[in-house]
Amino acid sequence: MDINSLITHYGYAALIIGSMAEGETITLLGGVAAHQGLLKFPLVVLSVALGGMIGDQVLYLLGRRYGGKILRRFSRHRAKIHLAQKMIQRRPYLFVIGSRFIYGFRIIGPLLIGASHLPPKIFLPLNILGAMIWALLFTTLGYIGGEVIAPWLHSFDQHIKHVIWLALVVGLVFGARWWLKRRNKPDAP
Repeated sequence: MDINSLITHYGYAALIIGSMAEGETITLLGGVAAHQGLLKFPLVVLSVALGGMIGDQVLYLLGRRYGGKILRRFSRHRAKIHLAQKMIQRRPYLFVIGSRFIYGFRIIGPLLIGASHLPPKIFLPLNILGAMIWALLFTTLGYIGGEVIAPWLHSFDQHIKHVIWLALVVGLVFGARWWLKRRNKPDAP
């Protein structure tokens, strides 16, 4: 089985699982796979949105249940946490949707929202909306990026061979350098 058939058979499941924790890279790759014709664009968007929504929902629920205990562990970031909690209280709709797009808030954002006790009936629809917007945006970027890297992907095997040879040469050079330094080093008493 080659890589293309693996992507075709297991790509959507991999997108759901991968987007639960770390989404942007997985989503971009899903867009590239859609551009290559290995996956269908609308199903990539739905898969990634589903994974992102499930991941954020779980983190939200953890934040509601254990938020206080978890946040106390980050005592040196207390000022930032307090600022984020004030933002959640002032603009909960904007924060729930926007936390996906703020660097560093992909994991901590839903925990903070849960710890702020924003009601689930408000969080769930906003989480779904935010996941759909996020998935559509990043899948589209990956799809467009597929146009740029498509020629490179066709010669992927050659690139892998070059990278392996380069890594071997660099490893040998550093290994020889380490060995020579160690060999010329006087023995310690």
